[in-house]
Amino acid sequence: MPYFKTSDGLSLYYDDQGEGLALLCLSGLTRDSRDFDYMLPHLAGCRVIRLDYRGRGKSEFAEDPLTYNVPREALDVVELMAHLGLERAAVLGTSRGGLVAMALAMGVPDKLIGVAFNDIGPVIAPEGLEVIMGYLGLPPRWKTYDEAAAARPAVMKGFANVPDSRWRAEVEKFFDQTEDGLALTYDPRLRDAVIAAGAQPVPDLWPMFDALAGKPMAIIRGANSDLLSTETLAEMQARRPDAHVAVVPDRGHVPFLDEPEALAALGAWLKDMQ
Repeated sequence: MPYFKTSDGLSLYYDDQGEGLALLCLSGLTRDSRDFDYMLPHLAGCRVIRLDYRGRGKSEFAEDPLTYNVPREALDVVELMAHLGLERAAVLGTSRGGLVAMALAMGVPDKLIGVAFNDIGPVIAPEGLEVIMGYLGLPPRWKTYDEAAAARPAVMKGFANVPDSRWRAEVEKFFDQTEDGLALTYDPRLRDAVIAAGAQPVPDLWPMFDALAGKPMAIIRGANSDLLSTETLAEMQARRPDAHVAVVPDRGHVPFLDEPEALAALGAWLKDMQ
C-alpha cells in the first residue's frame, strides 16, 4: 500500500489511481479515503488521489493530537503533492476537506486548479457542530455491523430513501469489528484537538473562500444539511455566481456524491478544468 512520510515523521496512507486531471479527494473530519468510493466509478478521465488524514484510516496516529488541525492537514496535502511530483491539482473537499481546501487557497493558491465543496462553507452552523460533538471520539454504542446499520436511518437525521445496503456499506467503512464490539477507525483524541480549536476565537473564513476567485468551483449541499445553511450557500453563490451548485434532496450532512444532482454539478466542474 502507498504511504509517504510527512515532515514531522508520520506515515500517511493514500490511494492513487487513474489518469488525467489530478483530483485530490479530501474527506470529512472522522472519515477517510473510502468517503469517495461511491463516486469513484464516475471519475473516468481523472487521476484520483485520496488521502487518509493523520490519525484516520490506515494512516499513523500522531504523538501530539493537537496536530489534528486544518493548517497541519493542509501542509500534509502539500507534502503529498510534492511526494507525487504534482505541481497543481483540483480538490474535492467533503466537510473538513473543504476547510483544508480553503486553507490551501490562502496559503498556496497556485497549487489549486479548482475546488468542489461537499456540504461545507466558510460558516459552520453551530447546530451541525453540536451533532458532531455528540459522537466525536466516543466509542460506538453498537456491538455489531448489523446493529449499527439498523440504527443508521435514525442516527443520520435529514436522510431519506437510502437503501439498507448503503447504510451497511457505510458502517463497514467507518467502524472496525472487534471482539469487544465496534471500534472507531480514527484516533479518538481527535476530539481533544477539536475542543482545543473551539477554545480559540472563530476566524473569518470568507477571505479564504474569496482566495479561490477565478478558479472553477462547485458547491454541493444536502437539502437537509445542519452544517451548511441555506444562508451561507446563498452568500457563496452571490460571491461566486459562476459556481456549479447542487442541492441534493433527501440528504443531510453529507451527500454521498453519487446522487444525480451531485454528479451533474461535479461533471460540469470537471469540464471547466479539462
